[in-house]
Amino acid sequence: MPYVESRGNSIRVKWWSGEYHLDEDGKPTKRKRYESASGPEDGVPFQDEDEAYNYGLDRESDVRNKRNRPKSQKMGMEEFCDLWFKSLDLRVQSDKTYKSRLKAVIKPYWAAWAVDEITPIAYDAFKTYVTKKYSHNYSKNVLGMFKMLMDDAVVKYKLRDESPIVEQRRRGRYKKKQTRRVKKRLPTEAVHQLAVNAHTVWGFTGWAYIWTIAFTGARPPGEMFGLQRGYSSPYWPAAEPDPEVREEAVQRYEALHAMRIQYQTYLADKQAVLAAPKYDSWRTLVIPPFLHEMHEAVLGSHDKPWTFVSMTGKKLLDTNFDNNYWYPIRDGAKERDSGPRYKRWARPAIPAVEEMAGEDIYRLRHWHKAKLDEPGDIPKVAVEDRMGHELPGVEGVYSEVTVAMEERIVDYLQRVWEKEVVGAGLWTPPFPMPLPDDLLNAAPPLFSRLPVLEYE
Repeated sequence: MPYVESRGNSIRVKWWSGEYHLDEDGKPTKRKRYESASGPEDGVPFQDEDEAYNYGLDRESDVRNKRNRPKSQKMGMEEFCDLWFKSLDLRVQSDKTYKSRLKAVIKPYWAAWAVDEITPIAYDAFKTYVTKKYSHNYSKNVLGMFKMLMDDAVVKYKLRDESPIVEQRRRGRYKKKQTRRVKKRLPTEAVHQLAVNAHTVWGFTGWAYIWTIAFTGARPPGEMFGLQRGYSSPYWPAAEPDPEVREEAVQRYEALHAMRIQYQTYLADKQAVLAAPKYDSWRTLVIPPFLHEMHEAVLGSHDKPWTFVSMTGKKLLDTNFDNNYWYPIRDGAKERDSGPRYKRWARPAIPAVEEMAGEDIYRLRHWHKAKLDEPGDIPKVAVEDRMGHELPGVEGVYSEVTVAMEERIVDYLQRVWEKEVVGAGLWTPPFPMPLPDDLLNAAPPLFSRLPVLEYE
C-alpha cells in the first residue's frame, strides 16, 4: 500500500517500484526500492492526502500489471541512440548515413527525453517538424530510422511496452498513393545523344561507358567504377581467380561474351575501397557482340586495372564525376577553346539532352529494364537476375536462369543495336587507333590493389 506523509504545506506519497536494492555483488536483496512523488505532474503539488494516496494506488497498480518502467530501466534517447547504432552491422556507406541522420536530427530533437516517455502525440509533433524542415526523401528516411529505433526499444530491448508510432487507417478524402514515379519517355535517340556527348567530353571511353550502362543495367557509379579489367568480357572468365568458378563459367559462356559484377568501389574515410555489390548482388551479365568489341577497344587503349578510366587515365573515383562528366553530357555545354597551351582540353559545343533534363545517370539502368520487358518473351527471372534483384516467393525459389535465356537476351540486345542505332543511321565513332605492339603485348594488371571490404 502507498504511504502518504505531510510536512507543512507539502504532501508526498511513496510506493514500491517493483524492484529490490542490490548488494555489493549486484544481486537483489530483500529490501524494497521505493519511488515517490509530491504531485501528479512536475511543479504541480497534490491538493490533499486523498489525491496523493490515489496517485500511489495507481502507481502500484502499474507495478502489479507490469505497466510501469522502473527508474533503473529508464534510458535517455541519446544513450539509446548510441547503443543502438553500435549494435548495427552495416556497410561503410550505410554506417556513415545512419550516423549522420542520428547526429543531425534524431539525437538533438529527443535529447531531453527518456525512451519510454515518447508518446504518440510527441511523435506526431516530431513527424511534422521533420517533414516541414527537410526534403521528402530525407524526412522519409529519418522517420523510417526512428521507427526502427522504437521497434527495437519495444521488441529487442524491452525499454517500452509499445511503439509511439500508431498506424491508423485512412481518414478523410481519398488520395491515391503514388507507388512509382512517372518517368519521361526515353527513346533510343536520346541515349545515343548522351553517348555522343560523352564521346565529345571523354572520348571513346565515354561512348562505351554510356552504352555499357544502357545495355547491361550495371549500377552507376559503384559497379561501373569498380569494373576491373579481369572481370570485363575480353578477359573473363579466363581471368577468374577462383578455379572452380572459372571452370564452370568457361563451359557455360563458351559461345557468349560476359562480364562479371564482382565489386563496387567507393570512398570510405577518404580511402578508395572495393566492396561487394549492392545487396550482395554478384552476377554475370552476358553482353552482345557490339559491346564486347567496345570493351576490347577501351581496354586496348590503356594498361590500367580498371575498365573505364578518367580523361587523364586515373581512377574515376578520383574525379568529380557529376560536374566534370555527367552534367556536360546531360545538360550540354558551350564551346571551349583553351588556346594553344591547353589545346587538348578544347571541345565543340555540346547539345543538351532534353529527355534527360534533371535526371541521374541511373536512368539508363531503368531504360535497360524497360528494353528487356518490351519483347515480352524474356523470362522475368532472367530480367530480375540481370538487374541484381531477387524474385520473391515460390517463383524466386524454384526458378533459375538458363543458358538459353541468356542467349535470348544477347540476340535481342544485338538486334536492338543493329536496328535502332546502326540501322537508323545514327552516328558511331571510329574505334581508337591500336596501341604500339610493345604495349599490346605487355601484361597489364588485371585487378586493382585497393583494400577489399567485400564482407563488411
